[in-house]
Amino acid sequence: MCSSDTISAQSPMMGDFTSLSCLSGNCSYWTATTATQLYCTDFSIVSDFSSGEYFYTAPIPFNLSFIVGFTGSSWMPSLVVGYSGSWSFRSRINTVLRPDGYINSSPVAIIDPIIYKQIGVQHVYTVRMSDYDSTDILRCRWATNQTSNTNGGDECGGVCLGVPGAVLISYNCTIVFTLTIASKYAAVALQLEDYYDSASLTPMSSIPIQFLFYGYSLSANCTTPPDIVGYRPNRGKI
Repeated sequence: MCSSDTISAQSPMMGDFTSLSCLSGNCSYWTATTATQLYCTDFSIVSDFSSGEYFYTAPIPFNLSFIVGFTGSSWMPSLVVGYSGSWSFRSRINTVLRPDGYINSSPVAIIDPIIYKQIGVQHVYTVRMSDYDSTDILRCRWATNQTSNTNGGDECGGVCLGVPGAVLISYNCTIVFTLTIASKYAAVALQLEDYYDSASLTPMSSIPIQFLFYGYSLSANCTTPPDIVGYRPNRGKI
Protein backbone atom coordinates (compact mmCIF):
# COMPACT_ATOMS: atom_id res chain seq x y z
CA MET A 1 0.00 0.00 0.00
CA CYS A 2 1.44 3.37 -0.93
CA SER A 3 0.96 6.80 0.65
CA SER A 4 1.38 10.48 -0.15
CA ASP A 5 5.02 10.17 0.91
CA THR A 6 5.51 7.22 -1.45
CA ILE A 7 4.08 9.21 -4.36
CA SER A 8 6.25 12.25 -3.62
CA ALA A 9 9.45 10.24 -3.23
CA GLN A 10 8.62 7.78 -6.04
CA SER A 11 9.97 5.13 -3.70
CA PRO A 12 9.61 2.34 -2.89
CA MET A 13 8.09 0.96 -6.06
CA MET A 14 5.15 -1.43 -5.70
CA GLY A 15 4.17 -4.75 -7.23
CA ASP A 16 5.87 -8.07 -7.90
CA PHE A 17 9.58 -7.86 -8.68
CA THR A 18 9.48 -9.79 -11.92
CA SER A 19 9.77 -8.93 -15.61
CA LEU A 20 7.82 -8.56 -18.80
CA SER A 21 9.02 -11.42 -21.00
CA CYS A 22 9.00 -12.09 -24.72
CA LEU A 23 6.81 -15.16 -25.31
CA SER A 24 6.89 -15.66 -29.08
CA GLY A 25 8.09 -14.08 -32.31
CA ASN A 26 11.39 -12.20 -32.77
CA CYS A 27 12.41 -12.53 -29.11
CA SER A 28 16.13 -12.07 -29.78
CA TYR A 29 15.51 -8.32 -29.97
CA TRP A 30 13.80 -8.18 -26.55
CA THR A 31 17.03 -8.18 -24.57
CA ALA A 32 16.30 -5.71 -21.77
CA THR A 33 14.85 -6.78 -18.44
CA THR A 34 11.62 -4.81 -18.16
CA ALA A 35 10.49 -4.82 -14.53
CA THR A 36 6.80 -5.00 -13.70
CA GLN A 37 7.07 -2.87 -10.57
CA LEU A 38 5.32 0.51 -10.71
CA TYR A 39 5.65 4.02 -9.33
CA CYS A 40 2.56 4.68 -7.21
CA THR A 41 0.30 7.46 -8.52
CA ASP A 42 -2.98 6.87 -6.64
CA PHE A 43 -4.27 5.05 -3.58
CA SER A 44 -7.39 4.63 -1.47
CA ILE A 45 -7.30 3.64 2.19
CA VAL A 46 -11.06 3.00 2.26
CA SER A 47 -11.02 0.72 -0.80
CA ASP A 48 -7.61 -0.74 0.08
CA PHE A 49 -6.00 -0.41 -3.34
CA SER A 50 -3.07 1.33 -4.98
CA SER A 51 -2.36 2.01 -8.63
CA GLY A 52 0.62 3.27 -10.54
CA GLU A 53 2.52 3.63 -13.80
CA TYR A 54 5.92 2.81 -15.24
CA PHE A 55 7.29 3.95 -18.58
CA TYR A 56 10.15 2.23 -20.35
CA THR A 57 11.80 2.94 -23.70
CA ALA A 58 13.39 0.09 -25.65
CA PRO A 59 15.09 0.24 -29.08
CA ILE A 60 13.36 -2.16 -31.49
CA PRO A 61 14.23 -2.53 -35.21
CA PHE A 62 11.72 -2.14 -38.02
CA ASN A 63 9.66 -4.99 -39.48
CA LEU A 64 9.39 -7.14 -36.36
CA SER A 65 6.38 -8.63 -34.61
CA PHE A 66 6.47 -10.40 -31.26
CA ILE A 67 4.41 -11.08 -28.15
CA VAL A 68 5.34 -9.93 -24.65
CA GLY A 69 3.50 -10.88 -21.48
CA PHE A 70 3.44 -11.50 -17.76
CA THR A 71 2.15 -14.37 -15.62
CA GLY A 72 1.67 -14.26 -11.85
CA SER A 73 -0.68 -15.37 -9.09
CA SER A 74 -1.78 -12.14 -7.48
CA TRP A 75 -5.58 -12.03 -7.82
CA MET A 76 -7.38 -11.42 -4.53
CA PRO A 77 -9.67 -14.06 -2.95
CA SER A 78 -12.80 -11.86 -3.13
CA LEU A 79 -13.44 -12.38 -6.85
CA VAL A 80 -16.69 -13.77 -8.28
CA VAL A 81 -14.65 -15.69 -10.89
CA GLY A 82 -10.99 -16.63 -10.52
CA TYR A 83 -10.57 -16.03 -6.79
CA SER A 84 -6.92 -16.47 -5.71
CA GLY A 85 -6.22 -17.53 -9.29
CA SER A 86 -3.45 -16.84 -11.76
CA TRP A 87 -2.91 -13.48 -13.43
CA SER A 88 -1.84 -13.29 -17.05
CA PHE A 89 -1.75 -10.76 -19.87
CA ARG A 90 -0.21 -10.56 -23.34
CA SER A 91 0.51 -7.74 -25.76
CA ARG A 92 1.62 -7.69 -29.39
CA ILE A 93 4.48 -5.37 -30.40
CA ASN A 94 4.57 -4.75 -34.14
CA THR A 95 7.07 -2.50 -35.95
CA VAL A 96 6.12 -3.66 -39.45
CA LEU A 97 5.23 -0.60 -41.53
CA ARG A 98 1.54 -0.04 -42.17
CA PRO A 99 0.15 -0.03 -45.74
CA ASP A 100 0.37 3.78 -45.65
CA GLY A 101 4.12 3.58 -44.90
CA TYR A 102 3.99 4.71 -41.27
CA ILE A 103 4.80 2.94 -38.01
CA ASN A 104 1.64 1.92 -36.21
CA SER A 105 0.50 3.49 -32.93
CA SER A 106 -1.38 1.18 -30.58
CA PRO A 107 -4.83 2.04 -29.16
CA VAL A 108 -5.08 3.25 -25.57
CA ALA A 109 -7.73 3.54 -22.87
CA ILE A 110 -7.54 5.13 -19.43
CA ILE A 111 -9.98 3.85 -16.82
CA ASP A 112 -10.28 3.54 -13.05
CA PRO A 113 -8.87 0.29 -11.62
CA ILE A 114 -12.07 -0.30 -9.60
CA ILE A 115 -15.57 0.74 -10.71
CA TYR A 116 -18.43 0.54 -8.19
CA LYS A 117 -21.85 -0.68 -9.34
CA GLN A 118 -25.09 -1.56 -7.55
CA ILE A 119 -26.04 -5.23 -7.60
CA GLY A 120 -29.27 -6.45 -9.19
CA VAL A 121 -29.36 -3.64 -11.77
CA GLN A 122 -28.36 -3.84 -15.44
CA HIS A 123 -25.46 -1.50 -16.19
CA VAL A 124 -23.87 -0.23 -19.39
CA TYR A 125 -20.18 0.67 -19.20
CA THR A 126 -18.09 1.91 -22.12
CA VAL A 127 -14.31 1.68 -22.27
CA ARG A 128 -13.36 4.80 -24.20
CA MET A 129 -10.74 3.74 -26.75
CA SER A 130 -8.54 6.16 -28.68
CA ASP A 131 -5.73 5.91 -31.21
CA TYR A 132 -3.22 8.44 -32.56
CA ASP A 133 -3.82 6.87 -35.99
CA SER A 134 -7.25 8.43 -36.30
CA THR A 135 -8.35 6.43 -39.37
CA ASP A 136 -7.83 3.02 -37.75
CA ILE A 137 -10.76 0.75 -36.95
CA LEU A 138 -10.77 0.08 -33.20
CA ARG A 139 -12.36 -2.95 -31.61
CA CYS A 140 -12.15 -4.69 -28.27
CA ARG A 141 -12.80 -8.31 -27.37
CA TRP A 142 -12.79 -10.56 -24.34
CA ALA A 143 -9.32 -11.84 -23.52
CA THR A 144 -9.07 -15.64 -23.85
CA ASN A 145 -6.72 -18.46 -22.90
CA GLN A 146 -6.86 -20.10 -26.33
CA THR A 147 -3.79 -20.56 -28.53
CA SER A 148 -5.93 -19.53 -31.51
CA ASN A 149 -6.25 -15.92 -30.32
CA THR A 150 -4.25 -13.00 -31.73
CA ASN A 151 -1.51 -13.41 -29.13
CA GLY A 152 -1.25 -17.20 -29.28
CA GLY A 153 -1.88 -18.06 -25.63
CA ASP A 154 -3.23 -17.17 -22.21
CA GLU A 155 -4.31 -13.52 -22.08
CA CYS A 156 -6.35 -13.62 -18.87
CA GLY A 157 -5.24 -16.34 -16.43
CA GLY A 158 -7.98 -17.20 -13.95
CA VAL A 159 -10.29 -14.30 -14.83
CA CYS A 160 -11.30 -15.10 -18.40
CA LEU A 161 -14.98 -14.13 -18.71
CA GLY A 162 -14.82 -12.81 -15.16
CA VAL A 163 -18.21 -11.04 -15.27
CA PRO A 164 -20.86 -13.78 -15.51
CA GLY A 165 -23.52 -13.08 -18.14
CA ALA A 166 -21.86 -9.90 -19.45
CA VAL A 167 -22.26 -8.97 -23.12
CA LEU A 168 -19.52 -7.08 -24.97
CA ILE A 169 -20.23 -4.81 -27.95
CA SER A 170 -16.92 -4.90 -29.78
CA TYR A 171 -16.98 -1.86 -32.07
CA ASN A 172 -17.39 0.68 -29.23
CA CYS A 173 -16.15 -1.52 -26.35
CA THR A 174 -19.38 -1.35 -24.36
CA ILE A 175 -20.11 -3.91 -21.63
CA VAL A 176 -23.71 -4.69 -20.63
CA PHE A 177 -23.82 -6.54 -17.32
CA THR A 178 -25.56 -7.15 -13.99
CA LEU A 179 -23.67 -7.83 -10.77
CA THR A 180 -25.43 -10.23 -8.40
CA ILE A 181 -23.19 -10.55 -5.33
CA ALA A 182 -22.50 -7.70 -2.91
CA SER A 183 -19.00 -7.02 -1.55
CA LYS A 184 -17.40 -9.04 -4.35
CA TYR A 185 -15.24 -8.05 -7.30
CA ALA A 186 -15.74 -9.10 -10.93
CA ALA A 187 -12.61 -8.91 -13.09
CA VAL A 188 -12.79 -7.61 -16.66
CA ALA A 189 -10.05 -8.78 -19.05
CA LEU A 190 -10.13 -7.23 -22.52
CA GLN A 191 -7.86 -6.84 -25.54
CA LEU A 192 -7.94 -3.53 -27.45
CA GLU A 193 -7.03 -4.00 -31.10
CA ASP A 194 -6.59 -1.73 -34.13
CA TYR A 195 -7.22 -2.65 -37.77
CA TYR A 196 -5.95 -0.71 -40.77
CA ASP A 197 -9.40 -0.63 -42.37
CA SER A 198 -12.75 -2.40 -42.24
CA ALA A 199 -11.54 -5.13 -44.62
CA SER A 200 -8.55 -6.08 -42.44
CA LEU A 201 -8.79 -9.47 -40.72
CA THR A 202 -5.68 -9.24 -38.51
CA PRO A 203 -5.10 -6.47 -35.96
CA MET A 204 -1.90 -4.46 -36.16
CA SER A 205 -1.52 -4.48 -32.37
CA SER A 206 -3.26 -6.02 -29.37
CA ILE A 207 -3.21 -4.27 -25.98
CA PRO A 208 -4.44 -5.83 -22.70
CA ILE A 209 -6.64 -3.93 -20.29
CA GLN A 210 -7.83 -5.42 -16.99
CA PHE A 211 -9.92 -3.81 -14.25
CA LEU A 212 -12.56 -4.59 -11.62
CA PHE A 213 -16.26 -4.04 -11.01
CA TYR A 214 -17.25 -4.01 -7.33
CA GLY A 215 -20.83 -4.88 -6.38
CA TYR A 216 -22.62 -3.10 -3.54
CA SER A 217 -26.14 -3.21 -2.09
CA LEU A 218 -28.38 -0.15 -2.23
CA SER A 219 -28.57 1.67 1.09
CA ALA A 220 -31.97 1.54 2.78
CA ASN A 221 -31.67 5.30 3.35
CA CYS A 222 -31.32 6.08 -0.36
CA THR A 223 -34.59 5.67 -2.26
CA THR A 224 -34.02 8.15 -5.12
CA PRO A 225 -31.24 7.22 -7.55
CA PRO A 226 -29.07 9.91 -9.18
CA ASP A 227 -30.25 11.28 -12.50
CA ILE A 228 -28.07 12.46 -15.40
CA VAL A 229 -29.39 15.77 -16.71
CA GLY A 230 -28.37 17.03 -20.14
CA TYR A 231 -26.30 15.67 -23.00
CA ARG A 232 -23.63 13.05 -22.28
CA PRO A 233 -21.04 13.20 -25.11
CA ASN A 234 -19.43 10.02 -26.40
CA ARG A 235 -21.13 7.92 -23.71
CA GLY A 236 -18.94 9.70 -21.16
CA LYS A 237 -18.85 8.24 -17.68
CA ILE A 238 -19.69 10.11 -14.48
